[in-house]
Amino acid sequence: MEYRPLGRTGVKVSQICLGTMMFGGRADKKESLRIIDYALDQGVNFVDTANVYAANESERIVGEALARDGRRQHTILATKVHGPQSDDVNDRGISRRHIIDACEASLRRLQTDWIDLYQLHRSRADTPIDETLRALDDLIHAGKVRYVGTSMFPGWQLVEALWVARELGLNRFVCEQPAFHMLDRTAEREVIPAARSFGVAIIPWGPLCGGLLTGKYERDGGGSDGRWRDGKDNFGRAATPLAWDTIDLVKAIAAEKGRSPSQVALAWCGAQPGVTAPIIGPRTYEQAVDNLGAAGVEITPADQERIDALVPPCGVAVRYYDRANGLDLRPHLQRVT
Repeated sequence: MEYRPLGRTGVKVSQICLGTMMFGGRADKKESLRIIDYALDQGVNFVDTANVYAANESERIVGEALARDGRRQHTILATKVHGPQSDDVNDRGISRRHIIDACEASLRRLQTDWIDLYQLHRSRADTPIDETLRALDDLIHAGKVRYVGTSMFPGWQLVEALWVARELGLNRFVCEQPAFHMLDRTAEREVIPAARSFGVAIIPWGPLCGGLLTGKYERDGGGSDGRWRDGKDNFGRAATPLAWDTIDLVKAIAAEKGRSPSQVALAWCGAQPGVTAPIIGPRTYEQAVDNLGAAGVEITPADQERIDALVPPCGVAVRYYDRANGLDLRPHLQRVT
């Protein structure tokens, strides 16, 4: 397992991050604990969760797993805040009120005194970024959070946040978590260049395009059950002919290397400029074993050229990033009268 700098922090994280969105939901507690144990044994030291995953259950499972055998001390633990936690209109978002309350709740569920990386799950146009940054900065000074980051921030909002932090003397964001895989390279247009310019780590989620890049689906809609069985996922994103052509190429490269398509797709994502650690999201132990095998896969310049020929830098074969963003710009777009 290779270890890479997390932006400008000096902290080193494994080249693959264990994502836990499935834990406590489609993966029951026993299977989730088994996956965590295996990942840590394989050298993973970076675990990502969120308070909205499985209605808080993912955080509870991760907390229990890391509380054993002193593992917490050696794990870079990341979680997120933004999504609703109750029917209360203020129990969501990135206001000071919600951030502080949500952080305290996450600490209890995670059975820890500190969160290594506390991330905003999405941006909010209705909350000034200075309020959000001041709340996060207070959590850092209180020792409850060590670093802060973002997820699905457009390039301009990431740079705005860095500028405000500098102007106000606050702790800055150290990483961004965009949707990024070879079927949708939208993040290469602005987000990744901005992150590279300012020393912000990129930890992509969805590097397998929700399972489409595993190679288990067929373009005729047959094959394995799952979210892409009929050529669309559960959010209505459609697999295009170009996407299927790219998947065929991934299968071919995988066969040449004696590896799985998943491992090739993950290795490709981790090899892209600016990327620190793709986040895997296994549902089963077998998927975790396969995904972590990507750490030993080399993407050669020739492999990169073949993939770029189909989906070039900044190219899109599946409209994934834009649909995943959910960015509400209405307050910014309202006419001033």
